[in-house]
Amino acid sequence: MRRRLSKGLLTLLALAPVTGHAKDKVAPDAFSVTMPAPPPAPPANGSIFQGAYVPLTSGGRAGQVGDIITIQLVERTAATKSNAAGTQRDGNIGLTPPSTGPLSLFNPSDVAMGGGQQFKGKGDASQSNALSGEVSVTVAAVYPNGTMLVKGEKLLTLNRGDERVQIAGIVRAIDISPDNRILSTRVANANIRYVGKGEIARASQQGWLQRFFSIISPF
Repeated sequence: MRRRLSKGLLTLLALAPVTGHAKDKVAPDAFSVTMPAPPPAPPANGSIFQGAYVPLTSGGRAGQVGDIITIQLVERTAATKSNAAGTQRDGNIGLTPPSTGPLSLFNPSDVAMGGGQQFKGKGDASQSNALSGEVSVTVAAVYPNGTMLVKGEKLLTLNRGDERVQIAGIVRAIDISPDNRILSTRVANANIRYVGKGEIARASQQGWLQRFFSIISPF
């Protein structure tokens, strides 16, 4: 009997979904470095001007696949929400029985009624986050309207674990400064990930058995 219970518990532990720590599904090349394509061979037409050039007005700004752009992380968001509600209701009723007749046997206190109801509710929620730093990315694609798809990552190996900063999104060439820098607030469809693994990251998570009982607990 004990062996059956042990096997049943192990089966439940194996099948229990760990929803609290589910990882996002990220494509393997979502933040990979993009290298520039090899230039095509020049046509043998004897012409000096072939059309492949960078305008003088662009200077040294990134504008081709494989160019490097530095994104300055200046993310800072804050949100608060609060609500409150209260209700109150009172009621009383009293009847005075006649002094004569069969109802005179009742006292005035026997036919008096009263009731009250009161409710108070309040809720507050707040959330804020901040992220600063710099991450250099590469241009992965250049679109006809002048926007560019950029992506890249930075891996930091510390004493007690690894820290990884990943970013991908679309930028406009006009928002890039002459030194090839751009604010993260100018990145459209930005996908910014800051993840870590190691001893410190494991210490901040629940154990697998505790997560299992948290899932099946009705309280």
